[in-house]
Amino acid sequence: MEEPWDFEFLSRIADSCLSFLSEFVDDWLANDMRVSIFKILLSWLIFSLVAIHFAWKVYGNTVNDMYYRQGTGQNGGTPDTAPHLSGWESKAGDPPKTHRD
Repeated sequence: MEEPWDFEFLSRIADSCLSFLSEFVDDWLANDMRVSIFKILLSWLIFSLVAIHFAWKVYGNTVNDMYYRQGTGQNGGTPDTAPHLSGWESKAGDPPKTHRD
């Protein structure tokens, strides 16, 4: 059983979207200062996002390699335990705990 307010609700949403788009197009075509500033800011945002995308494609692996720790150990190049500190979490005779995935 379909209720009649579903169609009315959808038609109101469609009408409001169409009216918003028509007002937006009218404002876009007007040579107003607000529209000019909006166009400049929108183009700057799009240009910045495209530049970031291409820069990440070119330099992304280099940046990732700079911050990726190489070697063996807990987090790459870091040792499992500090040699000058005692294992205060473990009791004497217990095997050291290791991280398991």
